[in-house]
Amino acid sequence: MCTDVAIVGSGPAGLVLAAQLAKFANLKVMIFEERDGKLEMGQADGIQCRSVEMFQAFGFAEEVLREAYWVNEATFWTPSSSNEANIARMRRVRDTEAELSEFPHVILSQARIHDFLLHVAASGPGALQPIYSHKFLGYEESEDSDYPLKVSLHGPKHDQVFCKYLVGSDGARSAVRKSMGLSLQGESAHVAWGVMDFLPDTNFPDIRLKSAIRSAEHGSVLIIPREGESLVRFYIEMATLKDDERAVTSGFLILHSQADRAFTSAELIERAKKILSPYTLDVKVVYWWSIYEVGQRLCPQFDNVNIHRGERTPSVFLMGDACHTHSPKAGQGMNVSMQDAFNLGWKLAAVLLGRSSSSLLASYSAERYAVAKALIDFDREFAKVFSSKAATSPAIQLFVKGGRFTAGVATNYDPRLLAPRNASDTTLASGFPIGDRFHSAQVLRVADAKPVHLGHTMPADGRWRLVVFAGAWEADDQKLALRKFCKALERICSRFTPRHLPIDSVVDFRFVFSSHRETLHDEQLPDIMTPRTAAGLALKDYTKLFTDDASYNHGHGRMYEKRRVDPKRGAVIVVRPDQYVLSVLHVEETAKLESLLEEVLLPQF
Repeated sequence: MCTDVAIVGSGPAGLVLAAQLAKFANLKVMIFEERDGKLEMGQADGIQCRSVEMFQAFGFAEEVLREAYWVNEATFWTPSSSNEANIARMRRVRDTEAELSEFPHVILSQARIHDFLLHVAASGPGALQPIYSHKFLGYEESEDSDYPLKVSLHGPKHDQVFCKYLVGSDGARSAVRKSMGLSLQGESAHVAWGVMDFLPDTNFPDIRLKSAIRSAEHGSVLIIPREGESLVRFYIEMATLKDDERAVTSGFLILHSQADRAFTSAELIERAKKILSPYTLDVKVVYWWSIYEVGQRLCPQFDNVNIHRGERTPSVFLMGDACHTHSPKAGQGMNVSMQDAFNLGWKLAAVLLGRSSSSLLASYSAERYAVAKALIDFDREFAKVFSSKAATSPAIQLFVKGGRFTAGVATNYDPRLLAPRNASDTTLASGFPIGDRFHSAQVLRVADAKPVHLGHTMPADGRWRLVVFAGAWEADDQKLALRKFCKALERICSRFTPRHLPIDSVVDFRFVFSSHRETLHDEQLPDIMTPRTAAGLALKDYTKLFTDDASYNHGHGRMYEKRRVDPKRGAVIVVRPDQYVLSVLHVEETAKLESLLEEVLLPQF
């Protein structure tokens, strides 16, 4: 059996990759899972704003928002100044700063996220579903130049598969990582924490708010309300361990091969009751609980470059817990893992489809290692402050300071990793920092006056995007510059697009005017602004024209103002398929635009 990509592990990272690659009908992908079926109850639940933005690109953000708990506010509790045996609320803070994203931070079971991603993968043109009950045994180089990797499996359907690329998303004990000869490096903080999902009966007033609680003598609790009206999750500080001790859950699940200190669910409940004093807590139903140790570990690289025979172009990749692990309290694990896959997916597709050189794949490890390292550093500080018996103020300060990080929008990719000759003009649109994710805002679609978030016009389909802030159409100088740009754009897009496909199949584009909507007449605009669709009838596409006409849009919009784009100068924002800004150019810099695209795309003729 031969396949383009073999994915090992159907956790969040593996399923995001599967959902991305399933968008392409002519890619062959197989995903293997050791479990005998889909996940029924997951451990992760926190979903960053950035992850919801990604879900929008896959088409299921609305379902997530409808089911999830919205984290709008956080409270901090500390020993009471009048009686240290009791706790008192110290401060309330907004969970996510205003205008950070159009989406909130939410809580929803990992199993439900899996369900959504499974549906996307199964319903895509590639129609991809996990192959369960298959254990990864190892891989080696094959003699087949077309499929250079031979993967060994133990399962009812397959014992070996030949592939072009292998991706390990098989967790912290990754067999793929071990077969690469790599290991996670780092240390444990030797602190045992309990985590428990349950139905509480309590008079604690903030039980439906995200709450960080530090008691004087009994440690700390982090409360995370769950979806629905009653379910909550408690992270409970249990004990400091000796250097040679390991924490295990008594009578439930052994988490470590060397186990020295066991904990029970009753101990978790008793500790939580003490921390919440003087408030009462009656645990009605426990749905799930476990014990974990705080620790931060990182793999030195996320691909196989220079591991076997001195490869310079990677063919084996690691994602998620297979290459970085940390504590769960900051809610980063599932999110960062999914973003690993979102980064890798479009790159694999571009190379396999012949749109980009295989050298593009080398950027994955470099980009995502930097993100994981930042996560490890943040998590180490967060865990230390949260467990500290010092004043609560540092925890609040870190929470506020790290707001962009915990929302998932602090990631910044070095543009030189993809395009070494990239030359941007950051003064054109300072609200779109190079390397940051494209920060959406609402605009007005010209054809039907519908308010649309511009970022929502960028589905996860592997296409590059050009967002052209075209200024005022009624200004003669801008009109002339835009006509020249459109003429060059048609030639540039045609150069990178296979002849049998519509002109926007590889490089998509959107135009945002500062003009009033009534001044934009279709018959006066360049034809490429309403290109012909892929359907057999080849009708005009009216979805690419927008205006920032706030007066018509009931006071919404103001994207030029929010993203600091000068309407008299305009700007072209070059956006990667995973929605990160690669470059900002002037409308007249079409030669620079073409040169930039040459660095990431292959000409098709």
